[in-house]
Amino acid sequence: MTVRRVVPDINTQHPAESRSFYVDLLGLEVAMDLGWVVTYASPSNPTAQVTVTQSEGAELRPDMSIEVTDVDDLHAQALRRGNDIVYPLTDEPWGVRRFFVRDPDGVVVNVLEHREAR
Repeated sequence: MTVRRVVPDINTQHPAESRSFYVDLLGLEVAMDLGWVVTYASPSNPTAQVTVTQSEGAELRPDMSIEVTDVDDLHAQALRRGNDIVYPLTDEPWGVRRFFVRDPDGVVVNVLEHREAR
C-alpha cells in the first residue's frame, strides 16, 4: 500500500470567498468541483492540494484526506488494530472508495482510493 497524497479538508461557510482566496490569491487551480466540495491544486505540483467542503448540518466531517493505493487493505488493518472507524468502507457515487477513521487525537481522517485507479 502506498500513500499517493495527503490533503487538508477545510469546512467553509463562504465558498465563493474560499474560491477567490485559493485561486486568485494563492494561484491554485480547481482540480475537482462537485458543488459542495472543491479541491484546489497547485498547477506546478498537482498533488499539493486543499479540499474545501461546504457541509452544513453534516454530523461528521474529515479533517484530512489520505489517498492510498489499497483502501481495502488499509481498512482491514484498521479493523484488526481496533481503530475507531467512524464512517464505514463505502463506494461513493463520485468515484472513490473510502472510510473515515479517528486518529488517537480525535482527528477524523478520510482514507480513500479512486476506483478508476484499481
